Amino acid sequence: MFEIHPATPADAGEIHTVQRAAFVDEAQAYGDPFILPLTESLERVEHLLGEADALVLKAVVGHRIVGVGRARVTGTTGVVGRLAVVPDLRRRGIARALLERLEGELCARHPDLAAMTLSTGAQSVENQRLYRRAGYAVTHRERVADHLVMVHMRKELTTVTAAG
Repeated sequence: MFEIHPATPADAGEIHTVQRAAFVDEAQAYGDPFILPLTESLERVEHLLGEADALVLKAVVGHRIVGVGRARVTGTTGVVGRLAVVPDLRRRGIARALLERLEGELCARHPDLAAMTLSTGAQSVENQRLYRRAGYAVTHRERVADHLVMVHMRKELTTVTAAG
């Protein structure tokens, strides 16, 4: 079984490794070894983990980081990114749990959030299935290169207000 915890700057190296391992098959599917998750530097990951407003969560099994996800807020929208699970432990609910926890923590920190957004490659059918099951809907597609179309998705958040 896995647990989810906030990531710390000390996790940067392992998170960088997990991210690279998790996105290799994406790069192969698109024929592009230069997709952003594979070219992001360790220094950038270290910097992100040191930012006060960064939300980076890790899924761990024992002492091994097996999944990671990050989120930030822009205005009243939460933006999820770099959701990744090591290839040997996929299809065990880790990505879903990380996504749910990212959403929950962002909403707790920012009660005025109106929506969550994320993006994935058009050929990443499993990712899109996961996001649809979590309540996300496609808003638009964007061709970012001849070989790469990104699918942008959004989930509206419902706010509960106390009756006065």
